[in-house]
Amino acid sequence: MSANMLAQQAGVTRHLVFPFEADIPFLQWMIVPYLSSGIFFCLVFFSVNSVDELRMLSQRLLLATVLASMVFVLYPLQFSWPRPEINSSFCSSLFTLLSLVDQPYNQLPSLHVCFCLIFWHALRASIASGLIRFVLAVWLTLTGAATVFVYQHHLMDVLSGIVLGLVCVRLIQPGRTEPNVAFYYLLAACMLLVFGVFGLHSLLCLYLAGSLALVSLAYYRQNRHFLYKKNGRYPIWIWLLYAPYLFGYKLTWHAVVWKEKRQPVIKRLTNSLWLGRRLSNNEVIELPVNCSVIDLANELTETPALRQAAYYYFPLLDLVTPPSDCIHEISAIIADEIASGKVVYLHCAMGYSRCIWLANSYMAASKKRT
Repeated sequence: MSANMLAQQAGVTRHLVFPFEADIPFLQWMIVPYLSSGIFFCLVFFSVNSVDELRMLSQRLLLATVLASMVFVLYPLQFSWPRPEINSSFCSSLFTLLSLVDQPYNQLPSLHVCFCLIFWHALRASIASGLIRFVLAVWLTLTGAATVFVYQHHLMDVLSGIVLGLVCVRLIQPGRTEPNVAFYYLLAACMLLVFGVFGLHSLLCLYLAGSLALVSLAYYRQNRHFLYKKNGRYPIWIWLLYAPYLFGYKLTWHAVVWKEKRQPVIKRLTNSLWLGRRLSNNEVIELPVNCSVIDLANELTETPALRQAAYYYFPLLDLVTPPSDCIHEISAIIADEIASGKVVYLHCAMGYSRCIWLANSYMAASKKRT
């Protein structure tokens, strides 16, 4: 929608078309399969049979939309010629509906064609009947071909849409067991780059896009040390590079504190192993004297009152399974501190994932030893 608006405001008139395309007939009845893509877009999410299939479908559609939008903004095109008069009242009403939601821009690549390819990969596995699968293939082919015969796209748009669909299917593969955090940060950076920088010419958006791209790179490389947190604090240059990421987590932490203000802050897994989120200065008093603190929160500074005495920091990426050597090291420290008679407070940023995961790993390893 935004790319359409930008192209319209810029008065884009260029197009990419083969000379022979002027002889392609206009088939008004093909508006029916063309608009059926909207029905597919809604129903396909109910056809998936597992969380992994839902992840693949969502990520493929999202990736296709962002990549196509980048092209739409960087190289906007307009369809070459107007549609002829429509003599069917039924088809005319459908074309009126089309004009409300889609303008003659956003040409190359055709998201319509790209989505049809993604729909096919998402739906075919759940259909046992060969006949129904054949009908589905024919209908999706008609839906993609309709982009040309209702004078909405040119052939180069169709070909590039096929390529984009194949790329998205190839890049997003099955079998992933945890969120692709790098993928989502990269998409956010791309959207800011396209609409904020190229569309609105905003230097702030350029900074935000660059910062999020660096976070994406860190997650892609599994670099858990990228924030250089030391003694519970970050150097100034880290704040300058990653301020959007760090402030985002800080705001989330404040929201969690407010949401759970009536709930216990600390969970006692055993008498000696306590779990939770990063504590505020006022909440530190709930810990026993000489408590050992193990900080797993890579994205938040440590509470000043907890930087003293026995303070251990292990940078772990959020939503990512910790490396095995790090798990063993943390478990060893927990065992040593507990053996010395201390209470260990193991915490991550919000107290939802990393500290619980590590505590369960420690408890399972302890049971095996006994």
